[in-house]
Amino acid sequence: MLSKSGIHAVRALILLAELPEGTYAGAVSIAERIDAPKNYLGKILQQLSRDGLLVSQKGLGGGFRLARAAAQISLLDIVEPIEQINRWTGCILGGESCSDDNPCPIHNHWKDVKDAYLRLLQETTIADLARQQKAVDE
Repeated sequence: MLSKSGIHAVRALILLAELPEGTYAGAVSIAERIDAPKNYLGKILQQLSRDGLLVSQKGLGGGFRLARAAAQISLLDIVEPIEQINRWTGCILGGESCSDDNPCPIHNHWKDVKDAYLRLLQETTIADLARQQKAVDE
């Protein structure tokens, strides 16, 4: 359900969560390790830096690092600026007056799915994913 941009962002932050505290990784090395286009990933990382999720530093030894602990960064924090999930309003079937009071045939099912997806994004942190990734890699 995530776009390529969202997937690249999440994978990049998982990698950054694995770095020793205070260490920076360059966009090119991150892109190579997660198999993402270099320039494209650089723009995503810059956006996440502007959004306060990453700290960027130019020059030798610079790059990107997490702005706060991985346990404090949810998937929603990462993908919201890219995917704009909170803008998911309106009828999934395109109806003009669909609402809880006037639901379309799929409204209640979609609402349940959307709510569960948002909960997953809110409750899952980069630390959770980094831990799971480490277990898979071992």
